[in-house]
Amino acid sequence: MKGYFKYMKPYLPFFIIGPILMLTEVAGEIFLPRLMQMSIDNGINAEPQSTGYVLMMGGLMVLTAFVMMVGGVGGNFMSVKASASFAADLRKDVYGKVQEFSFKNIDTFSTGSLVTRLTNDVTQLQNMLRMCLVMLLRAPGMLIGGIIMAFSYNAQLAAIIIAIIPLLGIVIGIMIKVAFPRFSIMQEKLDRLNSTVQEGMTNVRVIKSFVRRDFEEKRFDNANLDLKQNSMAAMRIMILTMPFMTLLMNLTTLLVVGVAGRKIIVGDMTVGTLSAFTTYIVQILMSFMMLAMIILQSSRALASSRRIREVLDTEVDLNDSTAKQRGETVKKGSIEFRNVSFKYYLDREEKVLENISFSVQPGETVGIIGSTGAGKTSLVQLIPRLYDATEGEVLVDGVDVRDYSLKNLREGVGMVLQKNVLFSGTIEENLKWGDENATQEEIRAAAGAAQADTFVSSFTDGYATELGQGGVNVSGGQKQRLCIARALLKKPKILILDDSTSAVDTATEAKIRESFSGSLKDTTKLIIAQRISSVIEADKIIVLEEGKIVGMGRHDELMADCGTYQEIYYSQRDKEGIA
Repeated sequence: MKGYFKYMKPYLPFFIIGPILMLTEVAGEIFLPRLMQMSIDNGINAEPQSTGYVLMMGGLMVLTAFVMMVGGVGGNFMSVKASASFAADLRKDVYGKVQEFSFKNIDTFSTGSLVTRLTNDVTQLQNMLRMCLVMLLRAPGMLIGGIIMAFSYNAQLAAIIIAIIPLLGIVIGIMIKVAFPRFSIMQEKLDRLNSTVQEGMTNVRVIKSFVRRDFEEKRFDNANLDLKQNSMAAMRIMILTMPFMTLLMNLTTLLVVGVAGRKIIVGDMTVGTLSAFTTYIVQILMSFMMLAMIILQSSRALASSRRIREVLDTEVDLNDSTAKQRGETVKKGSIEFRNVSFKYYLDREEKVLENISFSVQPGETVGIIGSTGAGKTSLVQLIPRLYDATEGEVLVDGVDVRDYSLKNLREGVGMVLQKNVLFSGTIEENLKWGDENATQEEIRAAAGAAQADTFVSSFTDGYATELGQGGVNVSGGQKQRLCIARALLKKPKILILDDSTSAVDTATEAKIRESFSGSLKDTTKLIIAQRISSVIEADKIIVLEEGKIVGMGRHDELMADCGTYQEIYYSQRDKEGIA
């Protein structure tokens, strides 16, 4: 837990006071059998019986029980407060670290795995911490106190308990060795189940449209069964261990009672002493069961801790810690690529982009076209540093993008990703991602430029219309236009549209492009498109093929000397009606 101390530090009073309060329960549990023994031997079995003495002892026992209750409630409250606060802060940091991840970092974890680590794994640490706060001092306290009191009554009988302790220690050692790897596997299986559930819930419309319900249910059943079987394998340790320890406890108690019974017959031991002694036996053995429970929970928590540390210790490969011009902002929007090459995996030879060089002046409109897999999206993702170039330089306003702070760079770049994403909430709340302080007039102006205002206004609630998760209650074209409006509201110096009008009809797309000439006259625009009609009027068109630039210029220039562009043009001419 050394690496987690910073999450405990703000709540140290709770971590300290909680266990101390739990010790009042320990003191009471050690003290009560002694009071019972005195009540039986000096009151009930005394000659003559002393009712007053019994009542006095009874009153002390009630007072002790009340103090124990206060200490127990206070200790449990402190433990819950401490563990819940610890978990909340840890979860916040893990989530914050994931938000810092570059795309490359995110690619190393599945979404389901990250969800499991943020929820179930943190909960396991929380449960372990709470259990430790309640039991970690209580169990040793009961063990030590019980042994001392047992020896004070009868060393011979107490030796029987001491003889059992090594056997219990062996059982606990086996638990540690066997449980940890099983709990690690169980958490991995939970990752797989969460990933399956997430994919099934997110893509339920695709599943229904392809009539794949049976296949997906079978896939879920397999993941669910796999988790069940591995959970049973892990929990089998507890299933076998606890009854075995209970059996040892009961056999020890029977052995002690049998030996003590003969001592009572010959007058070497009183009934009250036997009552107290057997209670201390139970306390000693119960303390071992508590330790066993702590170890089992700790084994699972350690597996979860390792998985959480994997996230927290992940080195974010893309940051602005070495930025030389952190205060610089994007003011004009010029772009330059100098001999840029890029590959997603450094250990592979194949490059996604190779020797890319071009420049874009502020306010220009640049079209980027090429076949699927040509590297179009990879190219534009280097501008806001979603990835870093493997070789060469990407400059914005003459400054290497690695010298900007990420915040300043990305605030100057508006990007509509290839996969359009909307969030649960109203349309207005989604658009305000572009500018949280935007006025109604600014929102409607951005939506109008993106050709979204008309259909939004047709909704009963207008901009207050609630969107389902991912924007499932609007069409693909409507979703694209809302995402464009969101980016326009940001008023960026550079706007990147990554095939973001593919679901929009050509007439609406033309209106969107037309609106750009007014509202985005001074904004540099990069438009990735599959259709030549989307970029035919661009100031410059870049043609990519297999990660290399094979043509660059205006439409008429490319038609004159770029075979790849000509091929794309003629293949689309009849279908698109390009002049």
